[in-house]
Amino acid sequence: MERWGRVYLICGGMFSGKTEELARLLRREQHARRKIQVFKPSIDVRYAVNQVKSHNGISLDAISIEKDNALTIIDCLDPNTQVVGIDEVQFFDSSIATLCKLLVVRKIKVILAGLDTDFRGEPFGSMPLLMAIAEDVTKLHAICSICGEEACRTQRIIDHKPAPYDSELIQVGGSESYEARCRRHHIVPGTPPGSVYWFKC
Repeated sequence: MERWGRVYLICGGMFSGKTEELARLLRREQHARRKIQVFKPSIDVRYAVNQVKSHNGISLDAISIEKDNALTIIDCLDPNTQVVGIDEVQFFDSSIATLCKLLVVRKIKVILAGLDTDFRGEPFGSMPLLMAIAEDVTKLHAICSICGEEACRTQRIIDHKPAPYDSELIQVGGSESYEARCRRHHIVPGTPPGSVYWFKC
């Protein structure tokens, strides 16, 4: 029986090395002489329109795709592509899960990277769905900017203060707008009482 493809998901907070790990795995596939293609949502223009780039400068050429229709990736595929990499996958709508299923049926390996939670500490977009359908999930951690412990959250900063709960959900940015925080030092003013994300130990 012929082998199907496989879905690998790399997730975690900002500054945890997700894009670096994506690049490492894709370069490994290239060394194995497999044809790769890389995609990203067009909303991410922090470094370059047609590149995936980590915070420490590692980059790969990429094709930008509108976040509301991940299925257009199918139309951009080279017939010889064996591995598809997608960065900032949290920005895509639920069609990203359908795309993954279509690619694995075509015997294509899919390697995804994205934020598992938003600045509120809540599940980000389609990430829970992707975590459920992936064969392999790797969760990475950064270092808390306050105490130096392992960081599992992304803290948004506005005017040097923690962003309130009702701030705009999607705001593309880097170290000027975000910090890595541990659970204890992740602060979201205005979180509704009674929310499972409101309670702190």
